[in-house]
Amino acid sequence: MVKLNEEEQAMLAGEFGEPRRLSMEHIQKVGNFFDAEDLVEVSQVHLMADTESTGEAGIEYLEMLGTYPEEERRVRVPTVTDPLGCDFAKAERINHPEEFIALERRLTNAFLDLGILITQTCINYQTILPPVLGEHLAYGDTGSSIYANSVMGGRTNFQGGPSALAAALTGRVPRYGFHLDERRRGTNLWELQCRPESLSDWGAAGAIIGRAQGSYWEVPVITGVDGSPNSDELKQFGAAMASFGSTPLFHMVGVTPEAPALASVFDGPPPAATPISQADIDDLYRSYQPDDDKLDVVVFAAPQLSLVEMQQVGLLLRDRNVHADVTVLAATSPEIKAACDRMGITEMIEASGAVVLEGVCFYQMHAREIGEANGWRRLMSNSAKIVNILGGYGYEPVLGTTEHCIDSAVAGRIV
Repeated sequence: MVKLNEEEQAMLAGEFGEPRRLSMEHIQKVGNFFDAEDLVEVSQVHLMADTESTGEAGIEYLEMLGTYPEEERRVRVPTVTDPLGCDFAKAERINHPEEFIALERRLTNAFLDLGILITQTCINYQTILPPVLGEHLAYGDTGSSIYANSVMGGRTNFQGGPSALAAALTGRVPRYGFHLDERRRGTNLWELQCRPESLSDWGAAGAIIGRAQGSYWEVPVITGVDGSPNSDELKQFGAAMASFGSTPLFHMVGVTPEAPALASVFDGPPPAATPISQADIDDLYRSYQPDDDKLDVVVFAAPQLSLVEMQQVGLLLRDRNVHADVTVLAATSPEIKAACDRMGITEMIEASGAVVLEGVCFYQMHAREIGEANGWRRLMSNSAKIVNILGGYGYEPVLGTTEHCIDSAVAGRIV
């Protein structure tokens, strides 16, 4: 049985209100399931925030919590949201089904009633509240979790929606999994024998490693990295690994904070390394190549684009026009969208006929229904994560570099 301190026992007894009692009851059950000794305080929470994740039942639960007095229902620690499932300003442009728009508005209002910050981003580690080494967190998005754990040295498990909400209302999570030192040790070793040249190359490398992981508890360690990858490269690498392998943590020797040397991440001699060659990366691309050159939609998302990525897309589209038979979508966070508006990047992208989406991520937007409404089947992206996911949503996904995606969108076919 997980141990509770005096304050936690008081929350469980209802002394801090019914929302916190329900939340502590949930946390205690999760802790017991994972044999946690006690709870750990978290300093921030990141919640999934799209209606495809919450469903109407989840919205109704949030609305129920909102009926309690503010002092009982308000979150205890800074709590931010993952992307919403709808960009209301662009909903008509992309034929977003009306019934989902109404649900998104209800969800947003329910979050606001609980004191949750509607940040609408999966790249909170780049934009809102970057975690620091050793900081205990409760993150819901897999890409955010693996980046926080690996690149920043924060500590979080993948938190499902109810668990992340419970953490927000109590400031606690069970002390198990990647909150513990022993779970953060390396379990398998990889040697990168080539230097990824593009964001999609980094995603492909992450996909190869993720696909080979046998369980959630595996912690891959990567060697052979030439120089330090930048934030966007590590973002694509980790997001793909988490998508293909449900992997919450990796160590990159000489790059990530808990792996200054190989000996620091293994207990005893390291295992034999599995190599990743350029041929392996090329094979991953080939597994997402179609038999013909048809193209319906190009998506830049998953994770949302940084300011630098948005500028790159803009420069590649400048003085060019997206083919009439193709739609191009570029998704970013509200903060970066505002910066792009100010710097003329949004105008540069949309002058080509492409669409900039704010505060959303494509696969969380009821992508199957949007695809059916628009007649989209063949989808191209520079994100290994998104091509992995959307094959299950009725799409025929194609992986390419950013340049390859833009050239294809302009040509109206995969070039």
